[in-house]
Amino acid sequence: MDYIIFLAAMGALIYGADFIVKESERIALHFNISHFVIGATLVAFGTSLPEMAASMVASAQGKSDMAVANVVGSVIFNITLVLGIVFMIAKSMKPDRNLFSKDSAWVIVPLIIFFIMTFDGKISRLDGILLLLMMVSYLIFLFSSNKKELEGELDEDLQKEKFNWSKSIILLGIGFALTIGGANFVVDSGTNIARSLHVSEWIIGLFLISLGTSLPELVVSLVAVKKGNADMSIGNIIGSNVANFSMVLGGAALLNPLSVNLADTKFDMLILAAASIALLFILANKLYNKAGGIFLLIILALFVQNAFT
Repeated sequence: MDYIIFLAAMGALIYGADFIVKESERIALHFNISHFVIGATLVAFGTSLPEMAASMVASAQGKSDMAVANVVGSVIFNITLVLGIVFMIAKSMKPDRNLFSKDSAWVIVPLIIFFIMTFDGKISRLDGILLLLMMVSYLIFLFSSNKKELEGELDEDLQKEKFNWSKSIILLGIGFALTIGGANFVVDSGTNIARSLHVSEWIIGLFLISLGTSLPELVVSLVAVKKGNADMSIGNIIGSNVANFSMVLGGAALLNPLSVNLADTKFDMLILAAASIALLFILANKLYNKAGGIFLLIILALFVQNAFT
């Protein structure tokens, strides 16, 4: 029964996030907010809602391992699985933006800050505040940019619809209810599954929950590929990972200080670092092709193989 609840709750979590993202687009369009700002907001917040909900609920329930593992696993899956698939299926990727010179800092700096904060085995409430401030600095960076690489994420059909405040408020309410309620059931059922299989909450958070909550990023990236905008998915993943390290982890730490056992999780942390460094290498050498995809998928295979051996 827990497996059915877990799958149903994960579906509610993801659909709830989709409701919130779509209605945010409608409200932004109503107030004539630029396409770039809409896209930047979606990257920084919308696709990370499932991760945020799951980690904050886990933190509120005192399940630090699950809260942190969800973030670690989501970042790994975003880079290795999502971008790996994008690079494998995209016919041609030639971003106008110099991603390495403009965005590489946002790949590595949040990772370094995360490792520094976990060095003492915990992420305190003060650390949580600092992480949230990092999100603020990232948004300032996005808003000050003059480029519009993220325009393609906007659903053009929304621009043709007549705005309705009542409809938007109701759908936003449904979206938040599905997301928060789904997160509660995901964490509870995930914990029961872990106990029945005699595996740790860290593994459940690292794989079951993080893989599920990474689905919005995967869907957005695949849609971008289908529309011929595969290069935009790189920016989406960078933004989503910044949100995971800052907004998701910071929010969870504010609810309850998080403990991190570096000795037991050192391989996962190494994979996290390896995936981020691999992404930097790809950006620096513009390996937006099958070679880059294979490179990332090999790291994913090592990650999965180690967890289940």
